[in-house]
Amino acid sequence: MSSSLPPLNELSVQINKLLEPFGISQQDFMAQFGNFFDPFGLFSEKSEAVAKNLLQSVDPFGITQSYLDVQRAWLNHPKELSDCLLQLSKDSWAIQLQTWERFSGFLVQDSIPVNEYDERFQEPEWTENPYLDTIKEIYLLYTRWIEDSIYKTPDLPEKTRDKAGFWMRQVLNAISPSNYFWTNPVAVQRFVETGGESLLKGLKNFIIDSKYKTIRMVDNTAFTVGGNLANTVGSVVYRSPLFELIQYKPVTANVHQVPLLIVPPWINKFYVLDLGEQKSFVHWLVAQGYTVFLISWKNPTAEMRHTSLDDYMLKGVLEAANIAKQITNAPHVHAVGYCIGGIILTALMAWLDADDIQGDITSPIQSWSLFTTLVDFSNPGEIKIFIDEETIKYIEELMSEHGYLPGSNLADSFRMLRSNSLIWHYYVHNYLYGEDLPQFDVLAWNMDSTRLPEAMHSFYLREFYLHNKFMQPKGITLGGRSLDVRKISQPLYAVGTEQDHIAPWKETFKICGLVKSPVRYVLATSGHILGIISPPVNPPKRRYWVGDATGQSDAEAWVAATPKVPGSWWEDWDKWLGQHCGEMVVAPSVGNQNYPALCPAPGTYVLEK
Repeated sequence: MSSSLPPLNELSVQINKLLEPFGISQQDFMAQFGNFFDPFGLFSEKSEAVAKNLLQSVDPFGITQSYLDVQRAWLNHPKELSDCLLQLSKDSWAIQLQTWERFSGFLVQDSIPVNEYDERFQEPEWTENPYLDTIKEIYLLYTRWIEDSIYKTPDLPEKTRDKAGFWMRQVLNAISPSNYFWTNPVAVQRFVETGGESLLKGLKNFIIDSKYKTIRMVDNTAFTVGGNLANTVGSVVYRSPLFELIQYKPVTANVHQVPLLIVPPWINKFYVLDLGEQKSFVHWLVAQGYTVFLISWKNPTAEMRHTSLDDYMLKGVLEAANIAKQITNAPHVHAVGYCIGGIILTALMAWLDADDIQGDITSPIQSWSLFTTLVDFSNPGEIKIFIDEETIKYIEELMSEHGYLPGSNLADSFRMLRSNSLIWHYYVHNYLYGEDLPQFDVLAWNMDSTRLPEAMHSFYLREFYLHNKFMQPKGITLGGRSLDVRKISQPLYAVGTEQDHIAPWKETFKICGLVKSPVRYVLATSGHILGIISPPVNPPKRRYWVGDATGQSDAEAWVAATPKVPGSWWEDWDKWLGQHCGEMVVAPSVGNQNYPALCPAPGTYVLEK
């Protein structure tokens, strides 16, 4: 690996001198003991291969290798490394001078200012107390220097730089002085004010969390699915081994002729779209005069390990669309896909419009909508840190044990993308401050994670994320047909969100320039969840950009030329839907003779753990 580096050559010479009196060659020695004395394979190709396999078993994400690659790159550029270390030395002296001034009673500006969005160091004690100020400044200096050094590493592939930076950030966030009792001024103050009760309560929180095997973000006992969550009135009208189909009861005498079919992601449960009357997307749609059907995916078990993406498309979305059409006697349906639900909907649209269709088949979907949906995975947001051969191989090995990916694994991965706000914030508030957990419906839903079947998830990670084959004309084959998103022609309403780190909006915008469809695009403020769950309120809390984006591929140019509108994009979508969902007709019954109501909404699958 690095045998050409001078320090290692010198070390090799020294080892030869030590072994010479015993008549043992370095090659023989390393063949016997290389695994112990040379774990990174610095002296022989054989030991390098063994070490690589060993590293993969204990470090499946390739973290160590990314660090070694960064070190090697810097050692190959000694001049740049020297300049970098010199700057660190200068900044260190500046902090030392600041420390002397603070201890002498002078209030001076921080050499390393705190980011205004960094909640860890906003308390005045971090500036007023010279001890805490020094600790804070040293921490900020070295963490920023380390991260900057990684991202400035010369001659290093971007993928390696991102991986090393991400995993180092996890370490640096974990060792923040705000995460320790004696260096957290709020924790110490609360301990004194409560006579120790805050720390005792924090210990109780820790014990409870240990049973859940996670740092909880929300008091999940405050919410009940079917009670104060997922309580819009409706019935399950169809159940298969893969999903339940819910039809919601109309609340208006007349409804649009064309019903809506909502395809939620199966990496979470559907009720993020039905969070209770005030926030419920489903409740709002029913009140606007739409017949709403929604898929509730089954939480996969080991027996579903062979469930494929083809199954989700044909035995899931297509089957649900045909059933909704039959129950309402409508000519077609309007399908709505959210996140990965939007990806499988896009695949179905390409499947329905494929060139190799045999015979005259009328698509049951004649218009569609996508919410925060990627089709081009060349830049899939921060989740890309987990997308490489080593990580996917590890995930596949994990799934092979169970037949599925446990929901906790996926939830933990997403929390790591925002570890300060989604992990360490709750660590501090739960344990060091001893606070009660918040009662927040979105967080309660977020903690109610689901599993992912082995066959589907492996195919999805490799073909979509790793190889980006969905962008290649006929690069993906599902349901016996080669798919090309460029063949899709049905009118589309697409929504991206400004602060989305899971499906970056500029990436979701790319579909506008890919499909043949006329496209109306919306960019909503906020993120992946709250940008979508944005009910109309007065005065308006949110804003959005909206306009025609047919055939456009330049996201920046589009948003620069599009006015920003106050309010909820739901109202604009309602007007657009009114043009594509037909005239008003008498509201249909819930279910029919062939598809009778089986049980009240939210059904049974959503309750499975």
